[in-house]
Amino acid sequence: MTPPPAPVTALADEAQALLARLVGDPAAAFRDGQLEAVTALVEGGERVLVVQRTGWGKSAVYFVATALVRARGGGPTLIVSPLLALMRDQVDAARRAGLRAVTMNSANAEEWASVTASLAADEVDLLLVSPERLNNPRFRDEQLPRLAEATGLLVVDEAHCISDWGHDFRPDYRRIRDLLAELPPGRPVLATTATANARVVADVVEQLGAGGASVRAVRGSLARESLRLGVLALPTADARLGWLTARLGELPGSGIVYALTVSAAEDTAALLREAGHQVRAYTGRTAPDERLELERALRDNTVKALVATSALGMGFDKPDLGFVVHLGAPASPVAYYQQVGRAGRATERADVLLLPAPEDHEIWRYFATASMPRRADAEAVLAALAGSDRPLSTAALETVADVRRTRLELLLKVLDVEGAVRRVSGGWIATGEGWSYDEERYGRVAASRDAEAASMLDYQATEGCRMRFLQAALDDRGAADCGRCDRCAGQWFDPSVPEGAALAAGRSLRKVGVAVEPRQQWPGGMARLGVPRTGRIAPDERVEEGRVVARMTDLGWGQRLRARLAERSADEPVDERLLSACVEVLAGWDWAERPVGVVAMPSLRRPVLVSSLATGIASLGRLADLGALALTSSAPTGGPGGNSAFRLAAVHDRFAVPPELTARLAEIDGPVLLVDDVVDSRWTITVAGALLRTAGARAVLPFALATVA
Repeated sequence: MTPPPAPVTALADEAQALLARLVGDPAAAFRDGQLEAVTALVEGGERVLVVQRTGWGKSAVYFVATALVRARGGGPTLIVSPLLALMRDQVDAARRAGLRAVTMNSANAEEWASVTASLAADEVDLLLVSPERLNNPRFRDEQLPRLAEATGLLVVDEAHCISDWGHDFRPDYRRIRDLLAELPPGRPVLATTATANARVVADVVEQLGAGGASVRAVRGSLARESLRLGVLALPTADARLGWLTARLGELPGSGIVYALTVSAAEDTAALLREAGHQVRAYTGRTAPDERLELERALRDNTVKALVATSALGMGFDKPDLGFVVHLGAPASPVAYYQQVGRAGRATERADVLLLPAPEDHEIWRYFATASMPRRADAEAVLAALAGSDRPLSTAALETVADVRRTRLELLLKVLDVEGAVRRVSGGWIATGEGWSYDEERYGRVAASRDAEAASMLDYQATEGCRMRFLQAALDDRGAADCGRCDRCAGQWFDPSVPEGAALAAGRSLRKVGVAVEPRQQWPGGMARLGVPRTGRIAPDERVEEGRVVARMTDLGWGQRLRARLAERSADEPVDERLLSACVEVLAGWDWAERPVGVVAMPSLRRPVLVSSLATGIASLGRLADLGALALTSSAPTGGPGGNSAFRLAAVHDRFAVPPELTARLAEIDGPVLLVDDVVDSRWTITVAGALLRTAGARAVLPFALATVA
């Protein structure tokens, strides 16, 4: 609960003067709870958790508190911040407030020496680091002990990331508990967030109280008076994108269009540009320097919108952002509240609209399990580390646990923060500490995320106030009707989709053809899995660049192929519409030399589909139908999603070139088209292509209906 107002004191007068300088307004006044938090930190040396709406001014609390602590001879403030974009904004804002701010992160390692020298000379007021830095061996060993002793204030920004109940849990944040335990008694700590319900607050308070310290929670109303919330349910991707194409220009100012996947963001941005809108895509694939450029373009209103994934989330600050549109719903009302909170911080009105899609549920399901370590993977990693007399790299551990690199890195972080492994120079080692798989906890977290997903559907269907719904999801006791949303005041947007816009969107979505880059290198450490492959793939074994009709995550053909290739779908011959799409891809393929024959991959799951596809392409293209590779084993290879080492081991000895195919290859003079249904890890086409090259194929051009990503 928010504490009672603090009495006017000398500290209050000093803080007021600092606030006026920070915002450049002599008449500036603290909002409810700000001065109380500053006083608790500076005079009481307390640990304080601030849960306040986006735009309330959480940064003002730690900037003012920093200036007060420094004026009293205290050390610099250490801010743990999750994103480089957020750090850049905080550094700029601190400098405008007259504070000397620096950062140590993965992008500026060459500056660490000068930053260290500035810290030693007491020339730094704020140091910003990412949570990942807390476990970097060099930073942890050389910098962290000194910082823990010298820091005058510790700030944990976006503190909901500490909690695995939160929508954006990050294992590295758990290391903050170790840092807290090293702080001298009475050293103030501030944690801030705008997106924490009661369960997350309780978890964060428990983490902040490491060592038995008490924690004061300062919580205010999360209502956002400037936001007009709405939901527009449209039946198809054509309609959703058609509406956006037609109505984007009607939305106020500039804003953000959120998509759930990288390919959806890129496809949407391309479609909107074709329609004449000034937009750019911003995703996890966007290079760091380009991100800076795009953020600046949005701030300067030189683009109408950025079409973004959640990569543009915490940390982006544009007070006059005019709108946020979601093509597809985030997995929880809490995550949704955080993203829409980017809008309307310094405007009287900002428009927020959700356009949900049927495929949202599948995407939620994938991301809900992405941060959950699997018992078998954890035990395999721990066994390998325990049995090794030297540190093992992440690449070496890929031959131990069948999990992709991103999930393996996440698993190692979880094991690290729970004390089972430790990152050192050269890789990872086992600590020897006891560790057990907390199945009950992971089950509870999974159930919680399922409940949040169901709540997101309830938000879409609610007959009541949408802002009240979001406040209630965040356990805001002050939840009340807003009077502005589409439920309170009626639709503020035109729901109609101009027919021409829907048709244009449909034509764009039906475009086909995605390049598939060939593998260039065998994974390291394959001998451990019994595969005699190492180094670069020899040029005379390598396939050429391939093609697929679409990615399964694409908005157009991707949706059709996802249904056609679903695990329980019937194995039926290729239909005329799909075959026509394949022909369109082949016709637009800028290959160096046209193929002269077609080879089918043998398929356990869809033999009818793949065979008919190869035969159909050969017939329409007047190519030699050379038949299929042979299967050497009918054992299942396991599901998709594992890492390169295990995927290669699963298929390496699985295929053979039958004698009749070898004979046919000797009769033709030119490349062959290698046809399959799905490309996932690319190791199947790589191995099959190497076999065909060895058997006499001059070149191999892989072709499939879809790629997973």
